[in-house]
Amino acid sequence: MSFRKRNIPLPSTSPNTPEPASSKSSFGSTQAPGVRPSPLDGRPTTSTGTQTLDDLLGGHAGLPLGNSLLIEENGTTDFAGALLRFYAAEGVVQGHKVHVVGLGEGWGRELPGLTGSSDGDSGKRGATKGDKERMKIAWRYERLGEAGSGSRGGIALSLLAFMNIYKTMTFNISKSCSLLTYTAPPKPTPDRSPNQATQDQSPTTPPPAFSHTFDLTKRLSLAPNSLNYIPAPSISNPLPTIITSLQQSLRTSPPQTLHRLLIPSLLSPLLYPPSSTHPTFLLPFLHTLRALLRTHPNQLSLILTFPLSLHPRSSGLVRWIETLADGVLELAPFPHSIDVAPTGSKGGKRGEEAPQGILKVHKVPVVTEKGGGGGGGDDWAFSLSRRRFVVRMFSLPPVDGDVEAQKGEGSGKGDMEF
Repeated sequence: MSFRKRNIPLPSTSPNTPEPASSKSSFGSTQAPGVRPSPLDGRPTTSTGTQTLDDLLGGHAGLPLGNSLLIEENGTTDFAGALLRFYAAEGVVQGHKVHVVGLGEGWGRELPGLTGSSDGDSGKRGATKGDKERMKIAWRYERLGEAGSGSRGGIALSLLAFMNIYKTMTFNISKSCSLLTYTAPPKPTPDRSPNQATQDQSPTTPPPAFSHTFDLTKRLSLAPNSLNYIPAPSISNPLPTIITSLQQSLRTSPPQTLHRLLIPSLLSPLLYPPSSTHPTFLLPFLHTLRALLRTHPNQLSLILTFPLSLHPRSSGLVRWIETLADGVLELAPFPHSIDVAPTGSKGGKRGEEAPQGILKVHKVPVVTEKGGGGGGGDDWAFSLSRRRFVVRMFSLPPVDGDVEAQKGEGSGKGDMEF
């Protein structure tokens, strides 16, 4: 009987044949700066410049490339404009091509700068604290070796003398005896070829940062041609001119370049003529933008803001805009007369900023075939501080009216009447 294994396919190539370079390159392909795969389905995503906003976008941990995000805002505040500045500043830092529609260079000079890292300060504080502890320990035992410092000093001196005698005896015994020693063989010299050096250094190289923290009180230093300003000409229909300029930039740029498109205050009378609000002009413009996003799914992303104070959400035109956008968020700032729990009060944790409005998630980009993309409810609040835009869960503080009922007073048997 033969013990030969059956049904084993023979290798088509010899074992020493190297693997094709295409398989290795496809597995180890590097992402562009500021892009990482989605944790859900692996599609490339980019940061909006606001970490808490990235966490809301359907589980992607960022805005998927080839998608658009519509940010609506009620009132006369400019929280949506702050989100646009963070989005543009993130693109400039990552080296992306940022296109701004309808605004000039003055808006670009107001982009927030990077927040300085506090790691060095914390290290200095830790070192100072350690020095203080060592100083305390040294001060506590500094008088043990002094003559006449009490019984503790005498005990310390006797212990030191005993240790010196023990060390001397051990050294003499080891010197007089012949001890067998074993010499370890020398370690092999590592290969320092260029390929080996590259492999040794690649795991230790830190990956580039996906998102950054910005400070609104600082200003970002702009590289030349980092921002592309697309003007909205004062004609009856300026929207086709914007599309032509964007298409020209996409054609002339290298295929590895990432583009970020910003459209602030769409249909605002300060930037667009009144005739641009007509559906025959606006809807083809939005359809063309959607087609460009689908044509360049790994290069282009879009965030546009819309003032609901001029066009209410109940109108049919706004409903069409929301339908053609991949994600829809609404910012509803609190009025100034509202009584919101201050920082560190009962309504929130210590160190958190007081909420300044409600964030409503009407639609997020569809992330998987299982569903998703629906609204996330109204249980989100936002706050804008000097350094960041924070989105967190919103809950009302307890009512302070009925203090006796909260303490449980008046619930005894003596208050019961029959």
